[in-house]
Amino acid sequence: MALYAIGDIQGCDVELEALLTALRFSPDRDRLWFVGDLVNRGPDSLKVLRRVRSLGGAAGVTLGNHDLHLLAVAFGRAQLRSDDTLTELLAAPDRDALLEWLIGRPMLIEDRALNLTLLHAGLAPQWDMATARSCARELEQALQRRPESLFDRLYGDQPDIWGDDLEGEARLRFITNCFTRLRYVDAAGRLVLRAKGSPKKAQAKSLIPWFEAPDARWRGSRVVFGHWSTLGYFTNADVIGLDTGCVWGGRLTALRLDAPNADPVQVGCGGAKAP
Repeated sequence: MALYAIGDIQGCDVELEALLTALRFSPDRDRLWFVGDLVNRGPDSLKVLRRVRSLGGAAGVTLGNHDLHLLAVAFGRAQLRSDDTLTELLAAPDRDALLEWLIGRPMLIEDRALNLTLLHAGLAPQWDMATARSCARELEQALQRRPESLFDRLYGDQPDIWGDDLEGEARLRFITNCFTRLRYVDAAGRLVLRAKGSPKKAQAKSLIPWFEAPDARWRGSRVVFGHWSTLGYFTNADVIGLDTGCVWGGRLTALRLDAPNADPVQVGCGGAKAP
């Protein structure tokens, strides 16, 4: 049995099918971890959701920012944006079943035997893994219990630093921003959510990739993440980054996680959007 992680798909179903063929994936034998952002910007979000849902227990999925945006639109708490490609999905006859499945996906998945953690974006440097795990469950429960009221107050960049005394909507907003939006922190460990570029082109020396934050307490479990297409494929002792910009004309990437020193498997992407 193999365990593969796959980067951001964003509605690129043709490329996903090609990648699964390249992996010789079998749901009876193998497992897949998806880093989130299954939908949006690409042409086939509906097909992607149907395909991944049909895999049942062979697929683990964490929620990304585009997945949450889809849910917010579906619950009437956000408007479709000009570059969204969600209309077909929202009008599909099986829409409700797909959305019910999506809202039940976690923010964080672990395989403790392999010492691996899957999430979409990043972790606050103040969190140890027990705190990250607890925060993920807290957000998942809020999302499943009262999605409408959650989405009403979910958006914004503040607070930008963790404190154990954070409560209510501010606490849930911070947790959401870590798991679905984070790329950089500053030297004080504050989230810098508007910065999106490559670390090679960072706008200021004060910008630190979240996984390079000094004294980050979460270290110990290797974290698999996506969300950062300008970073591209990236590995070190602490993290594996798998967003290689499929929707922008890059590649869709998979990595076998249970085989040491495995090389990534990639397929080329036509590019649904201009970078």
